[in-house]
Amino acid sequence: MAPITMVEGRRISLSNLDKVLYPETGFTKGEVLHYYATVAGSLLAHVHDRPVSFLRYPDGPDGQLFFTKNPPPGTPAWVPTTPVPRSDDPAAEQIVVADLPSLMWAANLVVEFHTPQWTVGSPAVADRLVFDLDPGPPATVVECCAAALWLRGRLAADGLEAYAKTSGSKGLHLAVSVESTASDRVSAYAKALAQEAERELPGLVVHRMAKALRPGKVFVDHSQNAAAKTTAAPYTLRARARPTVSAPVSWQEVEACRTPADLVFLAGDIPPRLARDGDLLAPLTDPGRAGRLPGGTPP
Repeated sequence: MAPITMVEGRRISLSNLDKVLYPETGFTKGEVLHYYATVAGSLLAHVHDRPVSFLRYPDGPDGQLFFTKNPPPGTPAWVPTTPVPRSDDPAAEQIVVADLPSLMWAANLVVEFHTPQWTVGSPAVADRLVFDLDPGPPATVVECCAAALWLRGRLAADGLEAYAKTSGSKGLHLAVSVESTASDRVSAYAKALAQEAERELPGLVVHRMAKALRPGKVFVDHSQNAAAKTTAAPYTLRARARPTVSAPVSWQEVEACRTPADLVFLAGDIPPRLARDGDLLAPLTDPGRAGRLPGGTPP
């Protein structure tokens, strides 16, 4: 019988705590749960008031992976949900990970956490702008860092402050806090900047997904600004060979990156980084730090 634990007054059934989910390192499900409990304060700040999608990998990254937006069968009544109507399901709802109990319940499902660029009650009105920098081999995160630095400067020229995190896989994510703006407008602005990056850095950047264009270059993926798209949340574990994390990084670390290993962070690396640096993405959660897209008052 699965053990029951109490988390802030909620009864949560935890299962298979000794199960190895990451065979390359021996990292177990119990360690996954411990990791999420340890970083809960920072992770919860970034998923606050956002509908969450899950990439589930209950048998580890080598097992079945499946992406789900609907609340899983057996979701406790106390786990918050919010309406997120879709064309194929006008009554659709999604989980909102609002507190430590709901985080630990979700973590027990073995998930990556993904969120849109908008909050509950404001679908298709973004308060984030994101770029997913994805290297086409033989390019690596080193080339992503070069592209990120150009984008940082270009965004700054428009009065927008960018922050970086690893994707937890091969690349790098940039995030910008923006005043509430229609997702379509944010998407158009992000696409224009990706196209500009390609023009200015033709040997480094592409803005289209076509595989034939990508070898040795960085794909600046602007599409995750669309209202229906999501991005891996800060501090989420990823379903990779090792328990890598989508980890916030400083611009000094981006500038200093010389090898891919420089920006690989595992679950055990994150608590010491938080103790030393705090949450490097904390400004994204401060409405007072939000920037305005160029071109007038947001709709």
